[in-house]
Amino acid sequence: MSLQIKQESGFSYVDEGSGQVIMLLHGLFGALSNWQAVVDRFSAHYRVVIPMLPIYEMPIKEAGLEGLQKFVEDFVALKKLENMVLMGNSLGGHVGILYTLSNVSKVSKLILTGSSGLFENTMGGSYPRRGSYDYIKERVAYTFYDPAVASKELVDEVFETTRSIPKCMRIVAIAKSAQRNNLALELNKISVPTLLIWGLNDTITPPMVGHEFNRLIPNSTLHFLDHCCHAPMMEHPEKFNVLVERFLRSNS
Repeated sequence: MSLQIKQESGFSYVDEGSGQVIMLLHGLFGALSNWQAVVDRFSAHYRVVIPMLPIYEMPIKEAGLEGLQKFVEDFVALKKLENMVLMGNSLGGHVGILYTLSNVSKVSKLILTGSSGLFENTMGGSYPRRGSYDYIKERVAYTFYDPAVASKELVDEVFETTRSIPKCMRIVAIAKSAQRNNLALELNKISVPTLLIWGLNDTITPPMVGHEFNRLIPNSTLHFLDHCCHAPMMEHPEKFNVLVERFLRSNS
């Protein structure tokens, strides 16, 4: 099914299904299509909510993790969400961790996939390089094990974004904020059950990062998907969803 974007009080979001809330947080160049398979699988039995993080629109002085965490907190308050399963990819995982550390009473379980927060390879010192379609295509493909997953539609979307100087400034500010915000000394405070799903071929947050998250988060379980890079929910949606469903049904 196509995802319907709703608007309320300045927020854009997807809200599908009913039941316990699963809130999905996308990455720096994340799109709704990243989560299509997750919504399709779980909206029959859960309420799947995706707030569109204001990465390209937020005031430049607020463009960072603190601003994104506050945005999520404001959204949760508006929608009166409770007992959430929080799932985040890449930058979205980082924001999800910060939210959980500050709002643990709202979160029942945490799912991280290719999360930043400990270490990540950047897209390159000059990224995003404006005006070069081939360069953008190469960098988008770099995030997938199979470059074919980087569809023309996805590349076009990122390319259009990077043509805007104000958007580029926000992207760079948020990326630098994520690099400065190392959570190594905070992760032991996460008390909720945590599922880690990592691509065995992740070039952005390599497998060692998944192992380190697993070591530092007390009640965490780590699974690797082979022939998979930075977005397991896109590259291996069925395997990803099986791991998520098993985790959701478990009592731990």
